[in-house]
Amino acid sequence: MCGLTGFWAQRGWERGADHALRRMTETLRHRGPDDEGYWTDPEAGIGLGHRRLAILDLSREGRQPMCSASGRYVIAFNGEIYNFGDLRTELEHTGVAFRGRSDTEALVAAVEHWGLEGAVERLVGMFAFALWDGLKRRLHLVRDRVGEKPLYYGWIGRTLLFGSELKALRAHPTWRGEIDRGALALYLHHHYIPAPYSIYQGVQKVSPGTIVTVGAPATAGTVSERRYWSPREVVRHGLANPLPGGEADLVGACDTLLRRVIRGQMIADVPLGAFLSGGVDSSTVVALMQRESRHRVRTFTIGFPELAYDEATAAKAVATHLGTEHTELYVTPSEMVAVIPRLPCLYDEPFGDSSQIPTFLVSQLTRGHVTVSLSGDGGDELFGGYDRYRRWRPVWGAAHRLPYLMRRGLARGVAAVADQGWLHERGHKLAAVLRARTPEAMYGELLSQCADPARTVLGATEPRTVFSSDGDWPESDDFVGRMMYLDLVSYLPDDILVKVDRASMGVALESRAPFLDHRMVEFAWHLPPSTRLRDGRGKWLLRQVLDRYVPRHLVERPKHGFGVPLTAWLAGPLREWAEALLAPARLQREGFFDPVAIRQKWSRHQRGSGRWQDFLWTVLMFQSWLDATGSEPAGASATGVG
Repeated sequence: MCGLTGFWAQRGWERGADHALRRMTETLRHRGPDDEGYWTDPEAGIGLGHRRLAILDLSREGRQPMCSASGRYVIAFNGEIYNFGDLRTELEHTGVAFRGRSDTEALVAAVEHWGLEGAVERLVGMFAFALWDGLKRRLHLVRDRVGEKPLYYGWIGRTLLFGSELKALRAHPTWRGEIDRGALALYLHHHYIPAPYSIYQGVQKVSPGTIVTVGAPATAGTVSERRYWSPREVVRHGLANPLPGGEADLVGACDTLLRRVIRGQMIADVPLGAFLSGGVDSSTVVALMQRESRHRVRTFTIGFPELAYDEATAAKAVATHLGTEHTELYVTPSEMVAVIPRLPCLYDEPFGDSSQIPTFLVSQLTRGHVTVSLSGDGGDELFGGYDRYRRWRPVWGAAHRLPYLMRRGLARGVAAVADQGWLHERGHKLAAVLRARTPEAMYGELLSQCADPARTVLGATEPRTVFSSDGDWPESDDFVGRMMYLDLVSYLPDDILVKVDRASMGVALESRAPFLDHRMVEFAWHLPPSTRLRDGRGKWLLRQVLDRYVPRHLVERPKHGFGVPLTAWLAGPLREWAEALLAPARLQREGFFDPVAIRQKWSRHQRGSGRWQDFLWTVLMFQSWLDATGSEPAGASATGVG
């Protein structure tokens, strides 16, 4: 796991370019504290920088950027290739010789032997990398299938900048970042900014499962994108080809595949452990890790003694049953609040999921003992675990039986009543359900943090996303499956995986997610819908796997997640901080938000008339990010995302 960055300057290698590359690379030290490396081609005007967190092959033979044996390719790589040993063996049989034992060397050799797409299709792992083809003078930016690892790129003048985090791009001397109001509207809508958009105009995220190629000369007109892995096709193929066999066969197949995946993800030359919350997903991962290990697995949990949804006790019970070497840390509210000033730099782009705080704290605890940690991320999206799947299926079933014109009229009436303060949040959610023409549109509205973000963000036009692009939806009559697909391509990569990547890499901890191995994703979509929800509970099949290792009473409890008490904080220790960031004069001066709309919600929240804490937290995270980055205030363009 590492950080990468670089640029391609069309004017050639200018004075100070070496220093600029070092500055950009230094911003990513937290992602790779063990080593740094640089590669430049002044004639072509290109430079690559890399910060290394050494996980495999700790010697200098694993240093990056790394050249291929012929010298044609140069790579700066972030991630882990779990099947690098198999790739290496196959390549050695063709006569390829290796200097070291790193997965990066196996990757660049695979590219040289099979070509870029041929190599990428063979990869099992999480990755983002920049690959320079010196022969064809092309730069390839590649991201893993599900989106575990981040990669940004964009033009500033005639220079292409790219990097693992936006802070690396901002360190380039030509940087002139302008906030994109369309992306800001998306942020208010979702509390994250979905790919391919970023908070800055002209800067994009490489989408998961995508290869972005830039040809010479590097301009917007020389960019091409191609998908090498499509979630929509995975879902389509899975639905059309359900796995044969009875339920016992499916449980056994899931157990076998997951053990194989976990066995591969436990390979490391540094200490390794796992996050353990005591829920189904993390308990399953830890149980199979312990099954595959000759030693006691190290597990880590944080607890909140003052909160009703503390899960540390359950995690400890699971750890005791499995015999892991367990470490827990109870965190006070003041310790959680103390993390907040670090969030704008840590997340680097406005990010409004408040579970970012405990995620950072458990990562910090874990990094004090190990360098790699496995997690249960992805289990809900693959096996139907979110309670909202169960709750909202009958809501849509009831609503869509009414004629659309009748539903639209009812929606206007409900919204009008809600605007008067009566059950404001729930009223607008109900109105959104009534207005929706499709389950996907309904789901997008129910997940929304803001009923009409384009009205709250001044001068904004909200861009299209997967929620508004019906051509991207798989054809299915299964309501839960359609919701799971939307989460797989939106909430998972753009919220959950961003949260985990920035929190873990902020303390130089590599987090691995066995459920997100693409073989697990593809397997899950071949399962019959009946293996998801059953007896009012989600993840039926995964629970059957866990039953083989952990008594059910240890994990059967309501799902809470990693929440924090925002309502109490905004009324107490954070009130003065929030008041300053939401001051009307400040909002007016900055020119991004409608001050009246923001202050109205803040006032209602303070009076207790409406639950606005999540919306307000999203706005506050943007405001604090604006302070930390020094991004421009009122002069921003009022155009949407291009």
